[in-house]
Amino acid sequence: MSKAEIELKLKDIFKLAVSNPEIDVDSITGDTNLNTDLGLTSIGVLYMVIAVEEFFAISFDDVSFGDFKTVNDVVEYIYGKKN
Repeated sequence: MSKAEIELKLKDIFKLAVSNPEIDVDSITGDTNLNTDLGLTSIGVLYMVIAVEEFFAISFDDVSFGDFKTVNDVVEYIYGKKN
């Protein structure tokens, strides 16, 4: 799975996790900040973790999701776990 494919799937997950209707999920880039740009709530973060772990068949066992600042950080982590 390429980094671009990972980012596309993450956008699908963000569409469900981001509760602010003013945020255009389709405009998310690798530099998008998970907290300040997306405004993920604690429930949104929990959903993200569960959805990412299930879809990509990985576990955030060695990090906390709070360690990730940008979408690229998440993409790189998933890519490293899958390859």
